[in-house]
Amino acid sequence: MNHKYTNFFDLAPDKLTEEQAKTELEELAKLISHHDRLYEDAEPELHDYQYDALRIRNDEIEKLFPHLIRHDSPSSQVGAPPSGKFRKVRHKVPMLSLNNAFTYEDIANFFSSIRSFIIELKDPTIPIEIVAETKIDGISCSLRYEKRKLVTGATRGDGIEGDDVTNNVNNIKDIPKHLPPSAPDIVEIRGEIYMTDEDFLSFNKEQENKGQKIFANPRNAAAGSLRQIDPEVAASRPLKFFAYALGEISEPIAKTQWEIREQINSWHFQLNKPAEILTNLEEIRQYYEKIQAKRSSFGFSIDGVVYKVNRIDLQERLGFVTRSPRWAIAHKFSPEKGQTHIKDIKIQVGRVGSLTPVAELEPINIGGVLVSRATLHNQDEIERKDFRRGDLVEVQRAGDVIPQVVSVIPKNRPKYAVLFKFPERCPICQSATAREEYESVRYCTGGLYCPAQALERLKHFVSREAFDIEGLGGKTIEMFYNEGLIKDPSDIFRLEEKLSKIDLNLNRSIDITPLEEREGWGVKSAENLFNAIGNKRKIPFERFLYALGIKNVGEITAKIIARNYISFNNFLEATSSFKNTNSDSYKHFINIWGIKSAVADAISNFFCEDHNIKVIKELLELIEVEDYEITVSSQSKIAGKTIVFTGALEKMSRNEAKSKAESLGANVSNSISKKTDYVIAGEGAGGKLKKAKELNLTILSENDWLNIVNESS
Repeated sequence: MNHKYTNFFDLAPDKLTEEQAKTELEELAKLISHHDRLYEDAEPELHDYQYDALRIRNDEIEKLFPHLIRHDSPSSQVGAPPSGKFRKVRHKVPMLSLNNAFTYEDIANFFSSIRSFIIELKDPTIPIEIVAETKIDGISCSLRYEKRKLVTGATRGDGIEGDDVTNNVNNIKDIPKHLPPSAPDIVEIRGEIYMTDEDFLSFNKEQENKGQKIFANPRNAAAGSLRQIDPEVAASRPLKFFAYALGEISEPIAKTQWEIREQINSWHFQLNKPAEILTNLEEIRQYYEKIQAKRSSFGFSIDGVVYKVNRIDLQERLGFVTRSPRWAIAHKFSPEKGQTHIKDIKIQVGRVGSLTPVAELEPINIGGVLVSRATLHNQDEIERKDFRRGDLVEVQRAGDVIPQVVSVIPKNRPKYAVLFKFPERCPICQSATAREEYESVRYCTGGLYCPAQALERLKHFVSREAFDIEGLGGKTIEMFYNEGLIKDPSDIFRLEEKLSKIDLNLNRSIDITPLEEREGWGVKSAENLFNAIGNKRKIPFERFLYALGIKNVGEITAKIIARNYISFNNFLEATSSFKNTNSDSYKHFINIWGIKSAVADAISNFFCEDHNIKVIKELLELIEVEDYEITVSSQSKIAGKTIVFTGALEKMSRNEAKSKAESLGANVSNSISKKTDYVIAGEGAGGKLKKAKELNLTILSENDWLNIVNESS
């Protein structure tokens, strides 16, 4: 397992080919599932930072190749399935995991995301109460009480189902077996089962004297003890429990997270302390630094702190994203650091032409991992921190995982260290490099002409969420590309005539081996590939647009564009005047909700290049791009409708309103036109409301809008 783990870092995620990314995601899904099970069974093979590295690697690849996300992706899983040693328990309320933060910038983004989602908190001067708690390194457990009696204890498992460990938790002394009469009929108390440092050392000593298993750390000892089949064995282990949250509850007991803590403490549960209510980043910084400085003195293992929005009503509105709540985050402790020299700085060219500087380092061991290369991010970062070849630098692994060059140690700078000049020409194809005003990244303008981009763009073109041509995977595309048989996307649909044995016999001067005569191929496999290509000569608008591999145009953006233009020809005609940013077509495009200036510039640059239009026209002679199909729900009254919000909404933020409208099948636009179906006018609506009245459009108040939403939901 460890050998495969280290191989994942041979290439940066943006240097992976389509086939490599697919293979890694498959392997990562297996590895992470394997280690989740070992972790739950208290027999981990990896250190925490190694395990985190697998998950972060998986997330990075999924961001770059979203079309390759697997149904069993670790990013959508929580923990491991029940072990099978115990009866399964289904959680009434899922036990999800927290997103991790490694920097104060991550925490600032956490605050920003809350303010952007909850309209009442948009004003940065309005404080957001946050409950800060120590993050216990133990094993999560849910305790269910019915009629105030403890009836079930369950592990988190995969978040949906866990192991029934009731007999074992019944033997943990600081878990109450009964709640006082004031407690609700049904209540689930959630928290962490752990072992103190002192108890762990004593326990391990006893294990050693008995000739039994020695545990690596308190967390493993706690997990292994909780999963003992014999409850008497579990009872002999020094386990403890900290409570910090609620699961299912038959009636509300508090309006805030802090009140929940006070209430469960009054029921004689121990709480993870010290905890505080904080309202800003400076208070968070002070709390975090205080806890980190004292972490070794608490007497039990903690690996960070947890921040939770205090108000329960806000927690409910913020909700969840996949496997984590929007209203809470874990702030991991600072990473380990080391010093080493930059041997060289090299430029990597990504799939869409991004130029990334990478530091080649004298290998250094940080937290048990040998680091020999690290990204320098971009031109601004190099200039701001003045990185040079030969410099002695401080290197850290963010979250004990991702290698980063933090800073230069100038007093040790050698005389031969020279400034690094970012190339004005692509190191691969010598095309000019460019940089937009609003971007920090420089790009190669070579597009499909740049070998570093062309092959990857072709692989992207045939990928699952694009043309999805079965049998035309990364290795096959690479083979045809290297032979010169496929240089641009239209060549894919001419492949059969180039490789057909019959056609080759008509022209003996062509020195190409027919596909069916090649090693690993045959008549049937060749026929299957040609049929697969032929079956993809029709493709929906949004998939075709995504397949072109345009910078900043992912699946979601492609769907937004397709939904607004319906036919690709309509869109292609509109882009012909995008060079003129004052044109009506460009103004319409930039006003589509979800289309940012970066997307508009990327679309404009792509469709204003003659060679790209040539490729598209050649493709359109060989394939048919189908119109975007709007699926209309039988319940939704706004599916397929175009909606414009104007003025200030009082009961939800603009983002929340937009999210709700789109979930019901509507298109949200920033501009008013004759095609607008509904205009939702809030307080202070101005020019857009006036134009809507002039066009005699349907205008709704916020309450009218909410009534339609409720009827459509």
